[in-house]
Amino acid sequence: MKYLPLNPQIFINNRNRFIKEMKPNSIAIFTSNDEWPMNGDALHKFKQNSGLFWLTGIEQEDSMVVLFPDCPDPKYKEVLVLIRPNELKEKWDGKRLRANEAKAVSGMATVVWADSIDALLQGWIHLADNIYLDTNENDRKASQIRSRDYRLVDEMKMRYPLHNYLRSAKIMKALRGIKTKEEIEVLQKAIDITESTFRRLLKFIRPGVMEYEIEAEIVHSFLSQRATGEAYGSIIASGDRARTLHYVSNSEECKAGELLLMDFGAGYGGYNADLTRTVPVNGKFGRRQKTVYNACLHLHNYAKSILKPGITIVDYTDMVGEEATQQFLKIGLLRKSEVKNEDKENRAYRKYLYHGISHHLGIDVHDLGTRTEPLKAGMVLTIEPGIYIEEEQMGVRVENNVWLTKNGNTDLMKNIPIEADEIENLMKR
Repeated sequence: MKYLPLNPQIFINNRNRFIKEMKPNSIAIFTSNDEWPMNGDALHKFKQNSGLFWLTGIEQEDSMVVLFPDCPDPKYKEVLVLIRPNELKEKWDGKRLRANEAKAVSGMATVVWADSIDALLQGWIHLADNIYLDTNENDRKASQIRSRDYRLVDEMKMRYPLHNYLRSAKIMKALRGIKTKEEIEVLQKAIDITESTFRRLLKFIRPGVMEYEIEAEIVHSFLSQRATGEAYGSIIASGDRARTLHYVSNSEECKAGELLLMDFGAGYGGYNADLTRTVPVNGKFGRRQKTVYNACLHLHNYAKSILKPGITIVDYTDMVGEEATQQFLKIGLLRKSEVKNEDKENRAYRKYLYHGISHHLGIDVHDLGTRTEPLKAGMVLTIEPGIYIEEEQMGVRVENNVWLTKNGNTDLMKNIPIEADEIENLMKR
């Protein structure tokens, strides 16, 4: 790992939180992600299962976690399972974790090797009544591939059909949505790396620069600051390309007179930042550009003022939509007649703002968390309204990350330049 060692208390706390939600005499099993084949004999870059990482901080493939708080042998109440280090494999792929190293990362006292887990696991399961298994219960999941966690479900039910099976994902959704202060410290580091990268870009952007050159500056800045890399594929979209929400080609020239939308974030210690800023390529907003930018910034600030515990994402989105309607009337995007006669299922403002305003953020960029129940203190969400105008070949989005507190929220990106005048002044220098 490129990042500095994390505080293992993060993962100790997370395991304790999960164990408190387990039913008596239950065992929970979490497995790592697959190593996915690419082409030929190559593999895609390994990405750990988010649930397993949240519990342990372990990023190595072929790993497993077993939680059995009522195990008669105290040594096996928490078990980390690792692949046994292999000299030949290490010559090809690099060093694997030793037991003492894994204990230091995870804060777990017991480590066993994967080639000895089957016999141990069978005895533990025979003592348990319930088995918690984890699956990817993301509402936006698109892939139907039978990944390792689903294959584990199939295997366990075949071998132990008379046990009662329970969903770890339901507990994970509730727990992972609420970030501890130790998790926020890691997330803030990812945000600080993102901030310094943005400030660097303001000195680099100029007419004639290519979108991919800006992307390269981002990656260079991230890695030089010990980030794991990009939290997601950076969106570097100049001119009309900014209206494409997930534009990742990043292949065109940035021209004078255009706005440049940049949506990027660093990944650090397993946690992800998610920033969007829109800046003038030539360092100076045009009059109309500044009008639209300030309208978007107004929506951003309004959304931040109402995003607090107790509100639901649905009600919050409706309220931002009402404010967007007024802003779009003010800057000439909508007419009163269009608003009066709008389809309530497809409101008029949606022509210019056609995505959600916020999503949960953490180990996953679109992290686990409620979409229908009231939000709670401790949740981290993005705030990212946008305005996309086809007739003017312009797209603007402004995004920060906030941590919900008892009575409101804390803007974790409050130090990142956001006002139009501040951006112009920094680009001028």
